[in-house]
Amino acid sequence: MSEKMLKFVNVDMQMPLKRAKDLRTEDFKEIYNRFVHDKAKEQSSRCSQCGVPFCQIHCPLHNNIPDWLKLTAEGRLQEAHELAHSTNNMPEICGSICPQDRLCEGNCVIEKAGHGTVTIGSIEKFITDTAWEKGWIKPIKILKEINQSIGIVGAGPAGLACAEELRKLGYKITIYDRYDRPGGLLIYGIPNFKLEKFTVERRTNLLSKSGIKFIQNCEVGKDISLNELRKKHDAILIATGVYKPREVNLPGSDLKNIFPAMDFLTASNRKGLGDRVENFDNGILNAENKNVIIIGGGDTGMDCVRTAVRQNAKSVKCLYRRDRENMPGSVREVYNAEEEGVEFIWLSNPKKFIGKLKVSSVLVEKMKLGKIDSSGRKKPELIPNSDFEIKSDMVIKARF
Repeated sequence: MSEKMLKFVNVDMQMPLKRAKDLRTEDFKEIYNRFVHDKAKEQSSRCSQCGVPFCQIHCPLHNNIPDWLKLTAEGRLQEAHELAHSTNNMPEICGSICPQDRLCEGNCVIEKAGHGTVTIGSIEKFITDTAWEKGWIKPIKILKEINQSIGIVGAGPAGLACAEELRKLGYKITIYDRYDRPGGLLIYGIPNFKLEKFTVERRTNLLSKSGIKFIQNCEVGKDISLNELRKKHDAILIATGVYKPREVNLPGSDLKNIFPAMDFLTASNRKGLGDRVENFDNGILNAENKNVIIIGGGDTGMDCVRTAVRQNAKSVKCLYRRDRENMPGSVREVYNAEEEGVEFIWLSNPKKFIGKLKVSSVLVEKMKLGKIDSSGRKKPELIPNSDFEIKSDMVIKARF
């Protein structure tokens, strides 16, 4: 074992410093500062290099986390970058937006032992940001191009990752997307304070330089048919994402000022990109001076509550039918939201939207937790005769 590792017993866990809450709610900039080189090496050295790497097991991509932590601790950043990229097309993006506290970091052995987790996500982002700065990330070089064409519908993370892997194999790739910029959810769904847009743009620019063709403002089924795509390409991959929300079918759902999360987030992100957004400019999708209620406790809900704060909402409340321990989203994101003034109303569920033409309040019922259900979490159960009303000028549905 390298003498540079196993330092968790005398080196404390440390996250990158955050901007002060009063300053960061004034804009949409990233809230965390970057690690400097020495700090990234120090935090990497805390890894215990355990025989069964639970961080890797609980990573959806099964990234080789212990090995690139060791390489970082030893100052071998280019090798760390190459290893991180071997299983992940966008490590810096995952380092920014993955709920590490529920995945790799939440299952870190030294975290379970009470020493505080290795800050895997921040180190992953540091490694790849350094790789970009050093020029280690270059366009794909094709040794022998295959005379077969693949059309990909959707320029979101799934479409981009598949395009990259297929291009590496030599296929000719064309991506069709209904939006005017590639990136999908990464551009239009996730706010800048979690993922700054230049991070996505440099990835998509790299793919363009690798010979991947992007056709924007092209909606399949409207601007071009699937049959036409079949004639143009040898194979089609559909990677259209999950833009359709889960409906909250309650009395009053047809009132105005009740919106799906993606409508709200897309309007905000487009405005941040400098676009003209009519429904933002006229105040419809703008939370300024409104009492806002967000329904849902996942990461999309956290994006919505923190966006509403930055739009100068009068108040921001999040309704979630379970408690903090049983919510699906990042605990770190909840803490950031609470710091920024969001009120969480745990064990609560909307029962009815109240108003004439527009929503004016939400009737809410209290919940309690019962037995563990198929999701592995305790099932919420209604408490009879527990209704209460919350004033609201705007409701955002963030259940997915």
